[in-house]
Amino acid sequence: MTPLIPFHFKGEYALKTVIRDGLIVTQNESREVLRGDVLVDDGVISHVGEAKGDVDQEVDAGGCVVMPGLINCHTHVAMAVMRGMADDLGLGPFLERTFAVDARRKAKDIEAGALLGCAEMARSGTTSFLDLYYSEDIIARSVEKAGLRAYLGWAVLDEELTTQKGRPVDNCARFIEQFGNHPLITPVVAPQGVYACSDETLMAARELARTKGTFCHYHLSETRHEVYEYKKSRGRRPVEHLAHIGFLSGGDVAAHCVWLTLNEVRDLARHGVSAVHCPTSNMKLAGGGVSPLPEMFENDATVCLGTDGCSSNNSLDMFLEMKFAALLQKSSRWDASVLPAQKALDLATIDAARSLGANERIGSIEPGKRADIVIIDCQHPAMAPTTADNIVANLVYASPSKAVRDTMVDGKFVVRDGRFTRADEHKVAAEAVACAQELLSG
Repeated sequence: MTPLIPFHFKGEYALKTVIRDGLIVTQNESREVLRGDVLVDDGVISHVGEAKGDVDQEVDAGGCVVMPGLINCHTHVAMAVMRGMADDLGLGPFLERTFAVDARRKAKDIEAGALLGCAEMARSGTTSFLDLYYSEDIIARSVEKAGLRAYLGWAVLDEELTTQKGRPVDNCARFIEQFGNHPLITPVVAPQGVYACSDETLMAARELARTKGTFCHYHLSETRHEVYEYKKSRGRRPVEHLAHIGFLSGGDVAAHCVWLTLNEVRDLARHGVSAVHCPTSNMKLAGGGVSPLPEMFENDATVCLGTDGCSSNNSLDMFLEMKFAALLQKSSRWDASVLPAQKALDLATIDAARSLGANERIGSIEPGKRADIVIIDCQHPAMAPTTADNIVANLVYASPSKAVRDTMVDGKFVVRDGRFTRADEHKVAAEAVACAQELLSG
């Protein structure tokens, strides 16, 4: 056996690494759970099973679960610095509070908030995320420093409604040009939502996404008030209107999707639009209603999960999001089987990858896929006892984020032995706290 090579906490990685003797939750087509090794060669999973031969680095995963990295399909990562600034408020007062603080933000606290959010996600097993915000070029600097995989959607909205300088769709186009060939960052067009975008803005965003070969990410039908007011003013519900003007397109990712009729669910599925369920944020803001996931499943719509931002969730923990998604559906439908643990795990891994058009590259532990891998210590009190029979249930219903030992993105460890390897965690937190204090005092 190759000896364990000491790991230096500077973000570097060996070309060939074996993760040895783990309980592997593959999330492959058969959803196999295997005892064995995962061989990583130059950022790619090259073998799953028994790995032989020389390697540059061996990682002991005995007593651990080895699983695909989680994928957070809707967040505003830079708002991590705004955690706890607008709690226990209805949507109206919440938005007033957050918009007032957000308007005072400078580049330094956007960057600090994004790095804080990336560190939190890495430490809790998230390897990829889909973001919606402005100044994504600044956020990209933090993503590069953190080493995560990110789909960064530049917020596009009507010019008179934004604090951005210049035309938002042009800003988005420049961002795509700047980061279009980045190995870990995928630029995305992010029309804010029907409440902030005219038809002209929506279609300009659609055309930009089409010409640049990317997709659109947007908020959709989050609250009853939003939907009813939109229908009152435009004569159609949001999904109905987007379908009417020809905006809906395959590959789009729509966040929230709570207040939908069955016909709207069918419209989204027919057009190939994925829905991001954000149960914690929706419950916390008391928007009412529950996203109709069973109907989405019945109509073959692709569904994934997101945390939303830290101002409306306080956490970027995708393990919690899986748990709350399953429990909310069970409670609201009076059916304990309506969203089982395996399906909840799918929503945060392989189904999430499919939503991003990336299921051939990430979302499961299979040869040929990028090595986005999380190792969880099952001897941690929050995860004991864990066996092959209960492992999927434990991943969804227990407290796995407390037990995340290692997080690998594209073959590089960004968390090792419970430590964020890419920056000093205490310094990251201290800088974010200083920015938060400055924002509150302003």
